[in-house]
Amino acid sequence: MEKQLVISIGREFGSGGYRIGKKLADKLGYEFFDRNLLDELACQMGVDTNDLSKYDEKPKSKFFSRTVRGMSNSPEQNIAEMQFALLKSKAADGDSFVVVGRCADEIFNGICDVASIFITASDEDKIKEITEQFNVSESEAKKKMVRHDKKRRAYHDYFCKKPWGEVKSYDLCINASILGVDETVDLIYDYVQKLLNK
Repeated sequence: MEKQLVISIGREFGSGGYRIGKKLADKLGYEFFDRNLLDELACQMGVDTNDLSKYDEKPKSKFFSRTVRGMSNSPEQNIAEMQFALLKSKAADGDSFVVVGRCADEIFNGICDVASIFITASDEDKIKEITEQFNVSESEAKKKMVRHDKKRRAYHDYFCKKPWGEVKSYDLCINASILGVDETVDLIYDYVQKLLNK
């Protein structure tokens, strides 16, 4: 039986982290989880995915939320914790998979082996990616990049002890601008093979 491994992909907005994670999962033959977790949660709850997606990977509002006896009225926190529970249940089944975001670098501590990867890229490449993907101007792309990364940091750092985006928080940090998406996937794949054969 192959060793179980969860691969966590943290990423800066526009760095290609989603595409890298998806291609890596395909190459490994692993399941891939990102926003598709919301589809599963929405199905379980009998709601529309769009009702959940507006709270996905966002920090809870400090001013409009509170926790009483362990129960929070923050939809952001509740959606995050439901996703964590769903991922942990998949790990408990012994599955190996790739997860983009969702604090996966930390939520599996003590449950299974995790390879935590962080993907960055040059600002120039990220802005180019964002302008093409969202059909916005360069100035709007830059604002979008800063805004999304600020939210990702706040979300991650609320639930995790290790800070988002800092080298010491991850096993491997890669600048995808240097290798491009496909070669970055190949590099991570080789790294994962070494982990699996260790």
